Amino acid sequence: MSVTSQSINTTTAAASDEAILDLFERLALEAGRSVMEVFHSDIAVTDKPDASPVTQADRAAERVILEGLRAAFPDVPCVAEEEIAAGVVPPALGRAFFLVDPLDGTKEFVRRHTDFTVNIALVRDGAPEIGVVYAPCTGRFFAGRPGRAEAFEARDGKAVSVRRRIHVREGREPLTIVASRSHRTPETEAFIRKVSAAEIVSVGSSLKFCLVAAGEADIYPRFGRTMEWDTAAGDAVLRAAGGTTHTLDGAALVYGKRNQKDDADFANPHFVSSGRIVDPAFIF
Repeated sequence: MSVTSQSINTTTAAASDEAILDLFERLALEAGRSVMEVFHSDIAVTDKPDASPVTQADRAAERVILEGLRAAFPDVPCVAEEEIAAGVVPPALGRAFFLVDPLDGTKEFVRRHTDFTVNIALVRDGAPEIGVVYAPCTGRFFAGRPGRAEAFEARDGKAVSVRRRIHVREGREPLTIVASRSHRTPETEAFIRKVSAAEIVSVGSSLKFCLVAAGEADIYPRFGRTMEWDTAAGDAVLRAAGGTTHTLDGAALVYGKRNQKDDADFANPHFVSSGRIVDPAFIF
C-alpha cells in the first residue's frame, strides 16, 4: 500500500501507519550513523541564539531526516529543531505535521555520554501518534504507532535483535521516577520528595519517556524548559504503550502550539508522563 501526502492527513489504515513508521525507522538509523561518525571524531560545538549547543552531528542528522521526509511527503510540514533555530518556520501546520529532533541530548553527546537520541514524530490533530527514538551509541530503539509500541536493538543501521512489544506497567512500590540528568529543577526535586520511597533513575534525552513506555519506570516529571521536538517522539512511543502525558492542570499535552501568549511557538508547559499508576491523583 503506497503512502501519500493525502493519506497522512486523514484517518489512515494500519498499513499506512506501518509504512510511515518504517520510513521513520530507516531515516533514524541512517541519521544515527551520521551522528556516530561525529561522535568518534572531533566534535565542534557552537552556541545557538538561545545559548544551547549545536554540533555538526545535529545538522548532519537533521539533513538526512528532512530530505527523506520531504521526498516521501512533500506537502506535509516539517518542524525541525535546527531549521527553527535558523528561522525556517512552516507558515501553517494543518492537521498533521512532522516534529524532528535530530540529536536530543546534545549536552550528553558533547560530554561523551551515551544516552543521546535521534527523534522523529508525526502529530495528528495535536497528538503525537507515530514516533521513533533511537539511541545510536547504546543501540536501543523504540517505535510506536497507535495501539502498538516496540523495542529492539540496532547497530550500524540494522536491527540486531528480535522486536518485542512493550507496555507500561502497573504502578508498584516504590515507584521509579526518571529525571533529567542535565535539567533537574527545584520543582522536580519537590515533586520527587512528594513521592515517598521513590527510586530515582537519571537519564538524558527522550529515553525517559521510553523507560516508562517499556515498563522500566513509572513516572517522568518535567518541570523545566522543553520544546515540542524534544518530546513528541518519546511521547508517541509512550502513548502507544498505554501511557499518558499531562500538563499540571490534568489535560493531555498537545502539540502544534503557536502564538502562545506567554511563551514561544512550540514551547511546552510543565508536564508529567506516567504509566498505569494505581492512584494517579497524587500527581495533580
